[in-house]
Amino acid sequence: MAKLKTHSGSKKRFRITATGKIKRSQGYKNHILTKKSTKRKRQLRKSLIASDANAATIKQMLPYA
Repeated sequence: MAKLKTHSGSKKRFRITATGKIKRSQGYKNHILTKKSTKRKRQLRKSLIASDANAATIKQMLPYA
C-alpha cells in the first residue's frame, strides 16, 4: 500500500495540540490593514481551536501529525 501524503496546504495552516485538538490562526490579517483598528489587529494575532465540525476533515489531511 502506498504511503499517505500530508495535504501541503493544511500543514502550513494547522497545528495539532498535545490533547489532539487543532489550532489555527485567524484570517483577515493579510491586507487592507490601514482601515482596521490597532485593537482589532492585535486581537487577530491570537490563535483559535478549530470547530469540531471541521476537526475530523482536518485530521484526515494531516495523517502523521
